[in-house]
Amino acid sequence: MLKPIQVVELLMTTPSHQDFEAGDTIFEAGALGNCMYGIIQGEVDLWVSGHVFETISAGDVFGEGALVQIPHVRASTAVAKTDCRLALVDEAHFKFLVQETPLFALEVIRSLSSRLRAAKAVA
Repeated sequence: MLKPIQVVELLMTTPSHQDFEAGDTIFEAGALGNCMYGIIQGEVDLWVSGHVFETISAGDVFGEGALVQIPHVRASTAVAKTDCRLALVDEAHFKFLVQETPLFALEVIRSLSSRLRAAKAVA
């Protein structure tokens, strides 16, 4: 698996970065999504049904479901917990990262699997 710093290094290669201030909503559940995000710096809270489901930090990815699910709808609301710098990864760059760095694909699968396990543990 990739270490968080290696994921951050990969995310730095993305052509688009965006800064968010603590408290900013990055996206809302139910909204259509055309990119996933990778945290370069800071922390993000993922909200489901009005509760923080998970807090993630540098090296983590989120919003990937919008790239791999049809329809491309967000399943959670993402809010910057701290000031953040995020990499925006559109579908074309996502495919490039997966092709050029297969361990990145495993990191995305790990992220999805971890969230699914956590959701099952709560249910």
